[in-house]
Amino acid sequence: MDGIESYWIWLILGLALATLEMVVPGVYLIWLAMAALGIAVLAFVSAPPLALQIVAWLSLSLILAFSAKRWLRDRPVSSSDPLLNNRVGRLHGETALVTQAIESGSGRVKVGDSEWIARGADTAAGARVRIIGSNGAELLVEPVALLEGDSPPGGEA
Repeated sequence: MDGIESYWIWLILGLALATLEMVVPGVYLIWLAMAALGIAVLAFVSAPPLALQIVAWLSLSLILAFSAKRWLRDRPVSSSDPLLNNRVGRLHGETALVTQAIESGSGRVKVGDSEWIARGADTAAGARVRIIGSNGAELLVEPVALLEGDSPPGGEA
């Protein structure tokens, strides 16, 4: 090419794509950037025709993207906090206060400062329940066993 060498174009394209990868969500542009940087090295070393450089960039981009997809599928990234965005999952094992009696299997409970629809055994308002799971946005609850010496709500012994 006249003026600027093709390896400079590939180098600038690779760095621009790598920079965009940091701004755009997803992991797609990095493979195109790596391929562009690889073609920059190829163009610097052997200077193939521009058409061959473009075909090599497309091929290398596809190879890198599909290889990365397969590699990441076989080795998933594990999170240090898998329940980070699962609010209902974080409530499993917590205790809650029944605010609306659970009758016929349905009622409401208060956990922290939020009220949730609850499903479980019939329980009077004011009783404590343990969250044992969830079904969508509904909490599955069970009554908390009373400690020895405690009386059940309502004063009955």
